[in-house]
Amino acid sequence: MNNNINAERLFMPAIRNFFIAFSAIGLSGCLETNEPVSVAAPAADQVAGPEEQTARDACIRDVAATTGNNDVSVISSSFSEAGTQVSLRVGTTGTWSCIGYSNGTTAGIMSTTNEGSL
Repeated sequence: MNNNINAERLFMPAIRNFFIAFSAIGLSGCLETNEPVSVAAPAADQVAGPEEQTARDACIRDVAATTGNNDVSVISSSFSEAGTQVSLRVGTTGTWSCIGYSNGTTAGIMSTTNEGSL
């Protein structure tokens, strides 16, 4: 019986804090502003730095090899020193995702049209 009471004392604050945080995050999107929204150009249209460009090129190369389709273009990319997330369009098969690295290697290649596919 004491074990159940101790477990409740440990977990109830954590559960309460989770719901408070979850509610705050959910409500944060409910704020209304009259500020104009500026939309940045997609990353594919922006000039990439040399490390990001290497990661993009590696993803294009490896996604083309994975799909057997050379009609691959970058939709967007998000640079990080840990790895650049690249979204790509592959012909008419849809969109693909890849993590590219500044050393020219890749990981996590998968279809985002049919998530979980190669």
